[in-house]
Amino acid sequence: MFGAIARRYDLVNDIQSLGLHRLWKRRVVALSNFREGEIGLDLCCGTGDLAIGLAKRGGSLVAMDMNRPMLQQAASRLTKRGEDRVSLAQADALKLPVSDNSMDLVTIGYGLRNLAELEDGIREITRALKPGGRLLILDFGKPANRIIRSVYYLYLAGMLPVFGWLCCGNASAYAYILKSLKKYTAQKGVAAVLHDMGYNSVQVIEIMTGAMSIHIAIK
Repeated sequence: MFGAIARRYDLVNDIQSLGLHRLWKRRVVALSNFREGEIGLDLCCGTGDLAIGLAKRGGSLVAMDMNRPMLQQAASRLTKRGEDRVSLAQADALKLPVSDNSMDLVTIGYGLRNLAELEDGIREITRALKPGGRLLILDFGKPANRIIRSVYYLYLAGMLPVFGWLCCGNASAYAYILKSLKKYTAQKGVAAVLHDMGYNSVQVIEIMTGAMSIHIAIK
């Protein structure tokens, strides 16, 4: 599915979020405190938005995704920018090809919700992080207010498939978002898993009354 929409993925994201997703990703980059001399890992990197932003801060990183067409889009963007601090790799987030305690930073934007096993994914991220390493997660959330949540779900159910069909000829590519979100543990559930796995200073930043969220956790 992601392979089929890879070429227009960024366009649809801009349309369906009115460009706001770029602001949210910039916020993740700023909160990461990624700096020169550090090694980072961007999981489920897609077309490379977070990886490109992080590389500008001076560290080196690996950007990974299971989907080859998405990685090809990321490679094209990196080449156009002459960016050589990002290495791309096709890999499963549940079986990371990295050493234990090797990463200063791990980011995952709009990917945790899509993992086959959320807890296994966080456990694998934890293995890769150094003690004191930072984990930042950006993803859809569930607004606590019932009325806002209902309106939000109606938008996801009604409008996103339309954008997918108009821009990619594939309504199901965006219709899946609501289905995956309803199964996702979202803000509170992810924070609870992080606490259970021993992370320190777990912080949740809610965006747009909880429609999006950023988790920041220290191993």
